Amino acid sequence: MTAGDDLVVARIGKPHGLKGEVTVRVHTDAPEERFVVGASFRTDPPARGPLTLRTHRLHNGIHLLAFDEATDRTAAEQLRGTQLLVDAQDDADEDDAWYADDLIGLTVVDPQGRELGTVAELHDRPAQDLLEVRLVGGATGYVPFVEQIVPEVDIDGGRIVVDAPPGLLDLPEV
Repeated sequence: MTAGDDLVVARIGKPHGLKGEVTVRVHTDAPEERFVVGASFRTDPPARGPLTLRTHRLHNGIHLLAFDEATDRTAAEQLRGTQLLVDAQDDADEDDAWYADDLIGLTVVDPQGRELGTVAELHDRPAQDLLEVRLVGGATGYVPFVEQIVPEVDIDGGRIVVDAPPGLLDLPEV
């Protein structure tokens, strides 16, 4: 997902605590390199930025960021939904980043090439993203978007390989 020549590296979620920390949905493969204290990010919407990173830490597997421009919970709440941007042309390390617009509509196949369905949606979750797959029979399946289960994404070829553990796509909808 890009905005012009910008690359989205994170989306700000809810505040955490009272001192301006926020949860973020990470859209970069190298958060420890991207989220360095003092780094400055353009934002979408632009009026909320730029933002300068004050702190970065992991808490129960969730990245928590704080910015110089938001020092309390009220200010942090105002950042909810803000996307953090960097120059796409300066970021060769983001070649393996996939976004909803890239994935929706791709054919889902198993490692042997049998069609399983089509990607209907990408759901952002704190621990890991979930692919919503409209299965061939019409049911909906949810696949953790992790390399162990989704070893190949071929945007140009229009497909995603899913190596689902037994039963993952056989569970009834709830």
